[in-house]
Amino acid sequence: MRSLKGSLLVCFLLLTGTLFAQSANEQQGSLQSGTIDSQFDYLYSISNNYQEYKVVRRSYLDQLKSNVMDSIRTMRGEVLEMKGEVQARQDSIQSIQALLNQTEAEKQEAIEAKDNFSFLGMGIHKAVYSTFMWILVAALAVALAFFSFKYFRSFTKIKRAEKDLMDLQEEFEQHRKNTLERERKLKRELIDAQMGKS
Repeated sequence: MRSLKGSLLVCFLLLTGTLFAQSANEQQGSLQSGTIDSQFDYLYSISNNYQEYKVVRRSYLDQLKSNVMDSIRTMRGEVLEMKGEVQARQDSIQSIQALLNQTEAEKQEAIEAKDNFSFLGMGIHKAVYSTFMWILVAALAVALAFFSFKYFRSFTKIKRAEKDLMDLQEEFEQHRKNTLERERKLKRELIDAQMGKS
């Protein structure tokens, strides 16, 4: 029995020693890892009470202060890194905006160059040129119609005059023939009359 009590006591001591060792490791590990919030909670839980106050070991406070300062330095580094990224992105956005503005200006120039051209040394918009050309075509068409009308009217008058001239020439020719015939007749009669007197 004694040996049983002794072995139980040894087992109990080993078990409690192991538990305390794990507890000490957890305490040390909790201030070494985890968030600042969990470290404060852990510090609060391991602190002793004295009346209404909590008593904290100075080494724990120093460790917590070191952790907080390290976290602040890390966050400041991250903030600076993020500011650098934001600045780089803003620079990139500005360069893209400048490129976009340049492209827009080039597009407007291309549109203006497409819509405008030089005619007789003057820059003319295509719509104005097109309107001017259609007005010119319409004016030429009106002039062509007017002169065609005048030509056909004159042509008709000329044809009528030619016909009248032909008729007049025929009439004149007929009259000349008739006159010649009469003249011959009169000459014959005159010759006959002279011959008859003699």
